[in-house]
Amino acid sequence: MTQRVELATVRDRLAVDEVVTEYAVAVDDGDWETYRGLFTSDGRADYRSAGGIKGDAKAVAAWLAESLRVFPVRQHLIVNRRVRFGVWEQDTGDTARVRADYVNPMGAAAGGGDGSAAAPDVVRGGRYAFGMLRTDEGWRLNEVIVREMWRRLPVRPAAPAAP
Repeated sequence: MTQRVELATVRDRLAVDEVVTEYAVAVDDGDWETYRGLFTSDGRADYRSAGGIKGDAKAVAAWLAESLRVFPVRQHLIVNRRVRFGVWEQDTGDTARVRADYVNPMGAAAGGGDGSAAAPDVVRGGRYAFGMLRTDEGWRLNEVIVREMWRRLPVRPAAPAAP
């Protein structure tokens, strides 16, 4: 590879990584306008493995806004990002696939009012598959597939034994 090609690849890798980060921040902050703006006009997301829906970015954003309302405290940690750029015969390098693991703690409240943080009510983990396209506006998502692999729910205290 020439230095020019290597530099372009590094720039693309950073730009793709930024889209993944913006995706996580948009979901955590409930910024559904930004969420929708990260997708191509025909972009779709599939949250079925996490109990959600599959649909276009607008429909999925509406579903997320409603279903995450009970969890105002959210934090997506997206790690182990593996980026692969398109190298097929017809591809000019304008596509990318990203596989990344995630841990997603969510809570119903920020804490007890004394400045302490509350433990999350639900913690989920799994893997994302992001499909991206280079557009005139930069890299955009054309596909997001969530593969939830595990979920930890709050431990409920056992009911007292009957006397």
